[in-house]
Amino acid sequence: MAKRNPNGAGTVTRRKDGRYQAAVYVPQPDGTWARKFAYGATWDECDTKRKELVERAKQGIATPTRSAKLSEWLPYWLEHFITPQRKRTTQAKYETHVRLYLVPLLGSKGLESLSPRDVRTFLAKVTKQSSAATAKEAHRVLRTALSAACRDELIVRNVAMLVPPPRVRSREVKPWTLDQTLTFLSASRTDPLYAAFVLAIALGMRRGEIVGLRWSEVDLDHRVLVVREQVQRVRGELYADTTKSGKRRPVPLPRICVAALRWHRMRQDEARRAAGEKWEETGYIFTTRTGRPIEPTNLYRSFVRVSKAAEVPAIRLHDTRHGCATLLVACGVPPRVVMEILGHSQIGLTMNVYTHVTQDTQREALGNMDRLLKRRH
Repeated sequence: MAKRNPNGAGTVTRRKDGRYQAAVYVPQPDGTWARKFAYGATWDECDTKRKELVERAKQGIATPTRSAKLSEWLPYWLEHFITPQRKRTTQAKYETHVRLYLVPLLGSKGLESLSPRDVRTFLAKVTKQSSAATAKEAHRVLRTALSAACRDELIVRNVAMLVPPPRVRSREVKPWTLDQTLTFLSASRTDPLYAAFVLAIALGMRRGEIVGLRWSEVDLDHRVLVVREQVQRVRGELYADTTKSGKRRPVPLPRICVAALRWHRMRQDEARRAAGEKWEETGYIFTTRTGRPIEPTNLYRSFVRVSKAAEVPAIRLHDTRHGCATLLVACGVPPRVVMEILGHSQIGLTMNVYTHVTQDTQREALGNMDRLLKRRH
């Protein structure tokens, strides 16, 4: 007598050709359910496949009854793999690449039929349509999505890993010299966001970290602050999130930062009294006239405006992190300490990206070499 399974657990039947067939209703990448068939030479072999399909269905893992197209898999991947695990900024970036490039150019391709040639053609089109940097990022999104499909056993290989991403020429970063930095600080001394600029230059804090800093995380008496969160705007919503690394980091405060923050606290007290009942107490250090956290883009706009007024070279606010690392290295601070101050997850990022030794430092090093060689000669 044929064995029976409970309702919802699928069935195993014997075919006319002597083989066995399992049938289980499983979820599809588009959210619907369909009947999936598996075959085996024996009842036990087929029942094992049935159990695997049932277990996948219980976990909500999609098992397409046909080769799913990328236009079906990518939205499913975003919803079930990226949204629950990644930050909103990453979600928004991935969704943009899926919507603008991956689905329009590769959406009609099946997961199993996608070839390395398709990926190379795709990268060439994105490079021509946008840039090599955009194509490189789209390649990373595609590779990540196909890796998830491999883990779910929807495909046996990740063809995106067989195609190298486009080469992108790194943008040369030229941080301000010490004189230019001092000129900017002097010009910004009366600006309402002067303390924010000081934190960016002296500590290399990211824009979102500065905007997300609260008074409860600053101890001016003991000269220390804790970088705990950042404020971002994604899809029109201003929200607080963890730091880029997801970890809190205490940072000692130089005296210039302490003085700037004390001055800023007095200005905020005046703004609180002027706003009266309109003031909303949020605890943030850098706020609007009513106490709300400022927009990250407004901090950048103020930085650009003051830079022009000070007649110093135009750089990004993020480039002040490069300048901070350069000054710290020039002062002889060990790379590991620089890494902790800037909040990097890897020492290689500190050394390869943010360390720009100035010409004066290079000249001093070569001067020491010159003296050694002359003495030996």
